[in-house]
Amino acid sequence: MKALIDLHTHTLVSGHAYSTVQENIQSAIDNGLKYLGLSEHAPNMPGGPHPYYFHNIYCIPKEVNGLRVLRGIEANIIDFEGNTDVDDDMLTHIDYVIASLHTPCIDAGTIEENTQAVLNVMDKLKVKIIGHLDDSRYPVDYEKVVKKAKEKNIALEINNSSLKPTTFRQGAWENVVKLLEYCKKYNVKVILGSDAHISYDVGKFPYSEKVINDVKFPKELVINYNEESIIEFLNL
Repeated sequence: MKALIDLHTHTLVSGHAYSTVQENIQSAIDNGLKYLGLSEHAPNMPGGPHPYYFHNIYCIPKEVNGLRVLRGIEANIIDFEGNTDVDDDMLTHIDYVIASLHTPCIDAGTIEENTQAVLNVMDKLKVKIIGHLDDSRYPVDYEKVVKKAKEKNIALEINNSSLKPTTFRQGAWENVVKLLEYCKKYNVKVILGSDAHISYDVGKFPYSEKVINDVKFPKELVINYNEESIIEFLNL
């Protein structure tokens, strides 16, 4: 099956990525995507953009040569109450939010504290995806997270970058397998994300696809493969 969407991509704006918006868009077109999300890091990430970037993001066209371009943001969870570094003004022109735990932005807590942070952030405006919930440095109760994701129609990300042999995230493969088993048990959808920091990775999910194949995860629960699922998930 061919993935039609990639909602987790970064450009030069994020401070530690290496391609432009135009280069990512062209790569998405070249790779046969129908939908591309631009999800720059929110301001608390070192090197991240000023809030004005997101105030002005409406300048990016919604469609380029048949590719639907979605304007997103990767919010940093900053405390165990699930607060983020994104305010309502920044969300005015944003289509969706990926909420993630990042080491520069929050110190890891106990499994209970980390879980509570993730559960709480699911109640925030426009949060549609929980990013790379696969790092052993941030242990969480996957069963609780999966149950709430189903309740809120939020997708849990299978992050291709986390699963690379060069990843800095600890225990990612084993943790993703556990997460997928709970998603399978409770019939919860996931979304593949490249987490591309260079245009050559946009729309490519070789490691994410390997793990879902290894555990025989139902393809109908992978949002990327079905346009009806994409439209329903994003309310397009």
